[in-house]
Parts: sequence; structure tokens; C-alpha cells
Amino acid sequence: MAFTADTSPTTGRRLFLVSIPRTASNLLVQVLNMHKQPNVVTNDKAGYFFQEAYILGSRHGYLYKPLSQWTDAEKDEHHSTYQRCLDDLESYASTALDQNKILFTKEHAFWFANPAMAVPSCPSNNTPHLTFPPCFPSPHTFSPSNHTLFPDSYLASWHFAFIIRHPALAWPSMYRAMSRLGKIIGLGDDCVHAMVKAHSTFRWTRSLYDWCVEHSSAANAPIILDACDVVHSREAVVRFCEMTGLDPSKVQFSWEGEKKTGPPEGIVVIEAVKMMMETLRASKGIMTEKAPREVDVAGEVEKWKGEFGEEVAAFLKHVVDETMGDYVYLRERRLRCD
Repeated sequence: MAFTADTSPTTGRRLFLVSIPRTASNLLVQVLNMHKQPNVVTNDKAGYFFQEAYILGSRHGYLYKPLSQWTDAEKDEHHSTYQRCLDDLESYASTALDQNKILFTKEHAFWFANPAMAVPSCPSNNTPHLTFPPCFPSPHTFSPSNHTLFPDSYLASWHFAFIIRHPALAWPSMYRAMSRLGKIIGLGDDCVHAMVKAHSTFRWTRSLYDWCVEHSSAANAPIILDACDVVHSREAVVRFCEMTGLDPSKVQFSWEGEKKTGPPEGIVVIEAVKMMMETLRASKGIMTEKAPREVDVAGEVEKWKGEFGEEVAAFLKHVVDETMGDYVYLRERRLRCD
């Protein structure tokens, strides 16, 4: 069965921002002033509904193994946790539908990737199956280009947007952040390295973008924003609002920074969120120095050697080179206002 993404009277308007850690997705949410958008329903984090499932799978290590190597207990934990996250998201969807508003979420691409395809060298046909509300047609099929946990009928209910950032800026920032995150959630160096490797890719972003191009209507065509444009082009942000039903008058490029507090305490997920967002929370507006218009990769490599050492710098250079093709492909298709 072929599916075309579009607004449905049974699912309402749904906007899904697909990101990767350190691609300025939290900055975009701040600029869009998402919690002050009058026509939007979202949670207090403006998404990250699947964060709990991701962190649990990372702590236990199975997200980075071929699905064929998972134990039955790990499969059960993965299924039950993701089902709980999905149910939470769909409860907000019901509220948005009742209020005739837009449901918004933001999720990192790897968080809802199909684990049967997570290790390219060891694919599996045993795709985990979640339970979806009755408004999504059965059978829940997966087209060849669908590499997510969500069947085609569910993907088709969303208007997808994507945010990308130059790999030479995103990946070292991610390594820096993941190293700190590993200490917060109790991960060893090997697991931290696996986390960085799993996220330092546009593979999932590109595959979902291509799925959207194949299945979306003109009104629901996927939108790509580059972090550089979020920082340097107000026109691009305003145009994004117009294309997605958001209120451009609520867009903000400056705000009151939060005072820095002591070390994060409490629930591990809350600690992780606070750490990942501390730069944004301490800022008072757009920081243009974080998004140079031109990136000198060779110069960045020298900086990495000084900060991380030769071995990590070589690893980062490798993943930058490996992912530039997908980044260029996506950037060429980004929203432009010139």
C-alpha cells in the first residue's frame, strides 16, 4: 500500500523536527519560541519523547549491537520502553487534535531508527513492532526506504523537517558533549565512543528525507534547515514558520539568559538534558561565532589535536570525511531565501 503524507482529520497537523546532537536543534526551538507558539501542543522539552528509551538502551549497551545479538530481556525492554514513549507522544497528539492545534516534537534521528538496520554489516529482518492507535491503517508495512521504527502509515501522518550542521562543527561538539554525558549516565569510554559513532552520521536523516520526498504531497514536502542559516538568516526562520503553520511574530533572536547553577543533580535524564543545553540556557541570543559561514576543516583538525589528542582528532577527521557526502546532498536541498 502506498502512503502519501498529508493532514488527516483523524490525526490532525503534526510537525516532526528530525535532528542530530549538536546541530543547533535546541537553538532552533528557542528561536521559534515553541512554548509561546499559540497554535502548538508539545511537552516541556518540546519533544525528546524517545529520550528515555534511548538512554536506557545506551546504558545497557544493546543499541550499539546487531539486533541478532540482543537477549530476549533486552528486546523486551526495548519494546516496552519505546511503546511507553510512543503512547506518551500520542497522548499529546490527542490533545492537539481536540484543540485543533499542531502537535510538535523534536527527536534525534538515531533514537527512532530501526535497530534491525543500525549495524549496516549485520542487517536483520526482525523489525520490532510497536502498537499504534487505530487511526493508523493496518497492515503496518515498511517500504524499502523506511529505516525507522515507524510504519509507513505512521510516518505519513507527519510533516517532517530536518536540521543539519557542517560535520566539522557538529561532530567535535558531539564528542565533547557525549564524553561529559557518559560520566553523568555512567557509561564507559567504549560506550561513549559507540554513542558518538552511532550519531555522527546523516545516514538516518538522508534516508528519512528521501522517504518523505517519495511519499509526501506538495503541501507536506520535507523541509531542511542548516544551522548556519538559523543563525545568519532571519528570513529562513520566518519562511520556515510560514511553511509549517507556526506564528512568525513569536520568533525571537534574543532572550534572557538563565543564571548558571551548581552541578546538575537528580534524575539522570534531567541531568543529561541540563548538561546538553547549558550553553543555550546561559546565552542571551544568537551566537554567530558558533556558526561560521565558511569552515576550514584542516584548521579545525589542528584544534582537535590540541584539545583531544592525535587519536581522537584522527577519528573525528575520519567521520567528517565519511559524512560530508550526505551533508552536501542535504544542504543542497535546504530551505533557501536568497
